[in-house]
Amino acid sequence: MSSPTPAPQPGPQKKLPRRPASSLAEKWTRIDDVDVFYRESPRPSRDPRVMAHVHGFGLSGRYLLPTAEMLADEFHTYVPDLPGFGRSGKRRDMLDIPDLARAALDFLDDRGVEKATLVGNSMGCPVIIEFAHRYPDRIDRAVLVSPAGGLFNQPLRRAMKQLSQDAPREPVKMARVAVPDYVRFGVPSTVRMFRSLTQYPSLQRLLEMHIPTLVVLGQRDPLLPHAHRVDEIASQTDSHVLVVMLEGAAHAINFSHPGQLAHVIRHFMDDLPIENDPAWPGHVRLYEVHRGKHHPPTKPRD
Repeated sequence: MSSPTPAPQPGPQKKLPRRPASSLAEKWTRIDDVDVFYRESPRPSRDPRVMAHVHGFGLSGRYLLPTAEMLADEFHTYVPDLPGFGRSGKRRDMLDIPDLARAALDFLDDRGVEKATLVGNSMGCPVIIEFAHRYPDRIDRAVLVSPAGGLFNQPLRRAMKQLSQDAPREPVKMARVAVPDYVRFGVPSTVRMFRSLTQYPSLQRLLEMHIPTLVVLGQRDPLLPHAHRVDEIASQTDSHVLVVMLEGAAHAINFSHPGQLAHVIRHFMDDLPIENDPAWPGHVRLYEVHRGKHHPPTKPRD
């Protein structure tokens, strides 16, 4: 639920991009003396649920917009650039997972949001996991798309090889979005952020989460283990986790397969069975890999 939006912050207005990247409204706010750029649903939703999208390593929230835009009429949607990323200002203490989780909380506080569902991709997933660990009363549900980090992406040269394998599997347009973001982020920040990402205990914290959690994996994602290994790991303990595999997708699912991802998120949010849309092309199909013992049971359709 969200409380009334706070009054506009005093001070000079930052310039907005010349061309909006989506139908979401583009805005600035100022948090702890740092300018933060974000996008928001342009119209109030009848559904009071709030959904915030958390971007990945070195990137802005721009590549999350295809999926966020599809959900913006159903949920009150936010897509911020966290401090140090994208158009937002930099802070020296914003380059590890706990600090970014705190930055996400500060953003929700600034927007007057009491509780939200968080949707993340890649590095955004451990940020959400840390958010749920530290601030469990501020998160309703979690959607973790292509979670990155941990032993499978170590050392740095292995992760770089995985990224190079992933690049040709993504839409060509993804490079136009990602390359300027990576250049802006810079090499020193990349090294420091990578260290924090790979040292973060994502798996342990994920299995400890006590909220409904959806994990969406791309069948062609070189940054993640194979499905049978994911099922083996997820089955280590009774959990609240639902794991879904999307055939035909690689790592940046929020950008490459927004229709399929928005579809599965809607079903997850309403505890409906995870089903394929018959209108999808034959090479795109999703299916459950794992459903934790404590994940909410599915509801019958009306």
